[in-house]
Amino acid sequence: MFQYRQALVRLRAGDSEREIARTGVMGREKLAAFRAVAGAQGWLDAGMPLPDDAAIATILGSVRRARSTISTVEPHRAIVARWLEAGVGGKAIHAALCREHGYTGSYSSVARMLVALRGARPPEVTVRLSFEPGEAVQVDFGAGPVLTHPDGAPRRTWAFVMTLAHSRHQYVEFVWDQTVATWLGCHRRAFEWFSGVPRRVIIDNAKCAITRACARDPLVQRAYAECAEGYGFRIDACPPHDPQKKGIVEAGVKYVKGNFLPTRTFRDLTDLNAQARRWVIEEAGVRIHGTTRVAPLALYEIERALLQALPEIAPDLASWHRVSVHRDCHVQFERVLYSAPFALAGKVLWLRATDGAVALYEDFRHVATHPRGSRPGQRITVRDHLPPHAQAFFAHDRQWCLERAAGIGTACRDLIAHLLADRIVERLRAAQGVIALVKGHGAERVEAACARALAHDSPFYRTVKTILASGVDLQAPMAIDTPAGYAGTPRFARDALSLFTPNPQQDLLH
Repeated sequence: MFQYRQALVRLRAGDSEREIARTGVMGREKLAAFRAVAGAQGWLDAGMPLPDDAAIATILGSVRRARSTISTVEPHRAIVARWLEAGVGGKAIHAALCREHGYTGSYSSVARMLVALRGARPPEVTVRLSFEPGEAVQVDFGAGPVLTHPDGAPRRTWAFVMTLAHSRHQYVEFVWDQTVATWLGCHRRAFEWFSGVPRRVIIDNAKCAITRACARDPLVQRAYAECAEGYGFRIDACPPHDPQKKGIVEAGVKYVKGNFLPTRTFRDLTDLNAQARRWVIEEAGVRIHGTTRVAPLALYEIERALLQALPEIAPDLASWHRVSVHRDCHVQFERVLYSAPFALAGKVLWLRATDGAVALYEDFRHVATHPRGSRPGQRITVRDHLPPHAQAFFAHDRQWCLERAAGIGTACRDLIAHLLADRIVERLRAAQGVIALVKGHGAERVEAACARALAHDSPFYRTVKTILASGVDLQAPMAIDTPAGYAGTPRFARDALSLFTPNPQQDLLH
């Protein structure tokens, strides 16, 4: 109201409206309107005391209210206020008034009503949180630039940002994804970057950390809980839809996206992270922070001594996954198959994956451990996990057959070796069948039957089985003598090669 009081003093001194307007106090039209109000109130009388600012404001406010017109939205004020509280936008409110309540006014009238209603509400009051040195860090992801992935396709990168809540010193790393393994690995490298561990880590409700978001009872990812236990920090998840609880790192992510990324180019992810580390030390760490008014690295020198020490042996960070045991007694993780005991077929197990090993658990009972597979489609099997009949099938291989046959006798060994040496037909099952005959007939009879089959040049499983079934092996071996008249090649025996030798006379007959 000072300008009205100043204008009133000049009017009472006899200055014209033109002269007062030249001073820039107010325009001539506004000054003329004020002269009329002041004259009506008797303020232009030099003998009257000057009114105070409150009196001038009261009179001017009543005059403005008297001159103002009633808004066309005024009849609908209650419903507009209810929609505004529900979060409905101005355009939608105007459309609904026209459609459902026959409103014919403009959107500008609705917009003015919304401004008045918002101004009537009390402003939100907030309190800035302060943290002691070493007390907490805040963590968040932000979108990074698009780079060429090793597979050749362009892909979006993500900026992992961890900010010390007291000093504002940052750790920044760009990654390809937001998986649990990536999340845990970034934590390990961030703690090593800070040379210590804070007492509390304030996070959002990302799926890689919180499996069920809740303001009071959040459910923490099992792998992240192991990480917190190993490093000795407490997980502090913000309430859902309340990012202000971690406003320090939110501002840090915006600072990375607004200060670091726009003015640089990057060859690949390695180059991007190398430039980010230099930027944190050479630029972000030495600037005067807008809130603390101190360089982050200067405060970090104080905070570093108050961080918890890193564990002597780094925790074995692992990710947990639910997997099903299929009919073939294997589970699948990242397209690699790992065996599980056949009795667990059809059940759901917990799989704990580290960089070098994969372990299976039924609830909390350890079931199996395998080395981590390296290529898709790889099958890692422990033979003891298979059913008994499958174990026996895989155990009775060619080497097993030769070893068992040698234990039965020389003839049996020779017969099995002849079967396995066939270059046309795979006769492993026949060899297994010959050895299996020992159960019903004994090793001596099988050895005798094999010797008789070899003597008759019929080294086959069916021959040995027929000899044992007929009991011929129990008879004395018969000497096969060749008659004198048939010395040498028999008269009616044809040379095997003659079967394939062309005969010109036969060709003529045909």
